[in-house]
Amino acid sequence: MEIIESGRFAPAADGAADYVEHLSVPALSFGTYSIPAGKPDEQSPHREDEIYVVTRGRGSFTAGGRTVEVGPGTAIFVPAGEAHRFHEITEDLVTLVFFAPAYSG
Repeated sequence: MEIIESGRFAPAADGAADYVEHLSVPALSFGTYSIPAGKPDEQSPHREDEIYVVTRGRGSFTAGGRTVEVGPGTAIFVPAGEAHRFHEITEDLVTLVFFAPAYSG
């Protein structure tokens, strides 16, 4: 067992969205992703399957031609290679992010 200290979830020092990886093993990785209200999510599709779990904040999420409202407790699966984005963020957004296999950058 390993205890993961994820610290205080916060945007990058420049106020932009920020991803921080907390654990990486070959089969999966785990991190936190923070996006301040009103800021863009500029990520690109990933080579890994991904799960987001929203822990704080509100906004919208679009992937696979579908848009949904997100808030605390929302869980989203995004298959590898699918374009996706958080947007219309009205409250600072914090998510737990799980990649399988581990995120390769």
